[in-house]
Amino acid sequence: MVETSTGQQSFAHLGEVEVDPARAVLHEEGWQSWSPTSAYRLDQAPWRGRDPGHFAMDYKDPRGLPAGYAGEGLLAVDPGTGAPVRVWSAADPTLAVPEIRAELRGDRLVVTADGPVQENSYGTGLQQALGQWADGVAAAAGVGPLRPAPTIWCSWYHYFTEVTEADMVENIDAMDRLELPVDVVQLDDGYRAELGDWLTLSDRFASLPDLVARIRDRGRRAGIWVAPFLVGARSEVARQHPDWLIRGSGSAGDGDPPASAGHNWNQDLYGLDTTHPGARQWLAEVFGTLAGYGFDFFKIDFVYGAALPGRRHADVPPVAAYRQGVQAVRAAIGDAYLLGCGAPILPSIGLVDAMRVSPDIALHYEPVGGEMAQPSQRTAVANGVARAYQHGRWWVNDPDCLVARPEVERREDWAVHVERYGGLRGSSDRLGALDDWGLETTRRLLSTVPPPTPFAVTGPTASPD
Repeated sequence: MVETSTGQQSFAHLGEVEVDPARAVLHEEGWQSWSPTSAYRLDQAPWRGRDPGHFAMDYKDPRGLPAGYAGEGLLAVDPGTGAPVRVWSAADPTLAVPEIRAELRGDRLVVTADGPVQENSYGTGLQQALGQWADGVAAAAGVGPLRPAPTIWCSWYHYFTEVTEADMVENIDAMDRLELPVDVVQLDDGYRAELGDWLTLSDRFASLPDLVARIRDRGRRAGIWVAPFLVGARSEVARQHPDWLIRGSGSAGDGDPPASAGHNWNQDLYGLDTTHPGARQWLAEVFGTLAGYGFDFFKIDFVYGAALPGRRHADVPPVAAYRQGVQAVRAAIGDAYLLGCGAPILPSIGLVDAMRVSPDIALHYEPVGGEMAQPSQRTAVANGVARAYQHGRWWVNDPDCLVARPEVERREDWAVHVERYGGLRGSSDRLGALDDWGLETTRRLLSTVPPPTPFAVTGPTASPD
């Protein structure tokens, strides 16, 4: 086995694949929900981030990915020669998610990795091979029968962080008046005072227990958004408990700054050290309190924060620390439905009921600045198609919410994608303001939720140019 070194990474030679460069297709799996994931012909350059300011939020390595082909924990190749599809994947994604690279040299792909990898072969097309591989992973992880997903209404894509208690009440009333089949009313970001201070309310909300009671009195369930492993620099948690934050990789001491989890909400973000006993006790308190209010649907977002590289209270691998954090959340909420987002894909198998498999949808089609991990219809569709094989095997795929108001660019195309690849169906418009097409489409998609079984394999085998 030959090893090559790139920067601080050491890559082991795994093998070579003879390919037909005109017909071969290669699948790259991204690190977390938003990380670009697609299949490519070998004459297509893979999507890569352009702005290093986004890398900590979108990739396992804050330095981003190389220009060439690289899967984060999974890379699969259909050689295009009639030979079997070959799949390289993390040997144990509960401990490590290696970067797996492929370089075309003439008519051969040379495959290397910076960590333990296993290889499998399947005598079928790329999508069928990924499904067979995913079946084996699910069996090895002990993934049990998947629960059918509820339908949801989410406050985010109309109100964003400015949502008020009155907005929630207006839409609860509209669900009844319009007779929409919404199971869960999900309050998204905007209710908390600061990012990390989840039980301290903004001045737009008076009482979460009262809101839950209002929702349940209408015969619906209450859901809530939390980013439990992300701590904003302005929060009381960051101020009072700096020892709960993942530290940079430098030497220990007061001068060792927190590891960066990116910048958003006009502040620096840090990752929660889920190996710290105090942080885990705090997670139990937060989620136990919310569950006690009556919430039984939880969307946990930006959870990559627990898997950041850096120094922790306990010397465990970052992905193992991440899993400890999600397990602490699950212990606090019991049988409530759990949706992951911004979540490391392979380390989450067996932990969540549903998984966002793409970046956020947006009113615009193209991502701002061409960043393929950022919100847009194009990025959401690309990931949703490429990760269709995961639905019904590891979890229910969440393609993100249907937004059906006239302001949405190419809204008809987005509705087609949600209908074809949406295992979790949600609406995120101001319901009373929908036009006739938007209302009819919302009602139809919420009324036709697919079962938590694998999708039939259809659609493109490689990303569009």
